[in-house]
Amino acid sequence: MKWPPLSLLALVAVVWLASTAWRGHVAAQDGERLAQRVQPGDIRMISSETCPYCLAARRWMTEQRVPFTECEIERDAQCLADYQALGALGTPTLVVRGQRVIGFDRARILQLIGNAG
Repeated sequence: MKWPPLSLLALVAVVWLASTAWRGHVAAQDGERLAQRVQPGDIRMISSETCPYCLAARRWMTEQRVPFTECEIERDAQCLADYQALGALGTPTLVVRGQRVIGFDRARILQLIGNAG
């Protein structure tokens, strides 16, 4: 098997690094916009102890200083009842100013926060 030339590998590495940096930049911009618009009580995250997406959402919102509350369906009976009442299909399920968002969808959260306030 013939390996690609070193310049091709370098190009792939540069493109990968640039796209990773761009995604990080966009995530930080989203965080800044949310942190400016969100008030305490606007976002509630219903999560699960074993959910890696919940962990990622929690870390991101904490790092970006986006206020939110959280409950876990395994530990809190009212949380589980709310989860079931929402007809949620997975975690995290976020309630953003009364609107259900299944999964951590920054664009949808920004849309709801921007349109509601």
